[in-house]
Amino acid sequence: MTSDRAAHRVGDELPPLEIPVTRTLIVAGAIASRDYQDVHHDAELAREKGSPDIFMNILTTNGLVGRYITDHFGPTAVLRKVAIRLGTPNYPGDVLRLTGRITALDAGDPGDSEDAGDAGDVERPVRETEATVAVTGDNGIGRHVTGTVTVALAGTSTSTGAGAGAGTGTSTGAGASTKETGA
Repeated sequence: MTSDRAAHRVGDELPPLEIPVTRTLIVAGAIASRDYQDVHHDAELAREKGSPDIFMNILTTNGLVGRYITDHFGPTAVLRKVAIRLGTPNYPGDVLRLTGRITALDAGDPGDSEDAGDAGDVERPVRETEATVAVTGDNGIGRHVTGTVTVALAGTSTSTGAGAGAGTGTSTGAGASTKETGA
């Protein structure tokens, strides 16, 4: 996980993430996303329909792409847009290898203000930087997924007032979710 937003630059490669594609992952992902199509859980029926085995659904792939991005950018990162296209199927026994490259960084307009706390009544405007990342995912038979993800990196301070130190805040910005899911 990377937490220093200032260290991100256009062209930076994200470290790859390798995910073993197990039968359990495929079935659990289908169940979790309420995709009860038999090709995602019944090998015999999948073969009858022309597939060599069950295969991963797009919602599971979408979730894994989101995980890849948030694992890299940290717990305050908020996915704004995930646009993916599937290619070759993910079958049990293979490995999905996700890679990414930052294609754009955009420091948006100042969002919420950050209270300086006990230092006084000074508020600092907080910019929410958005990163766009081109993502690919390959397995043993080819390219499984391609797409782009836009992620908000909340909390980059743009100025400091008297008594306030430079640093990062925790602004949620417009449209960001403040719900905590726990773990």
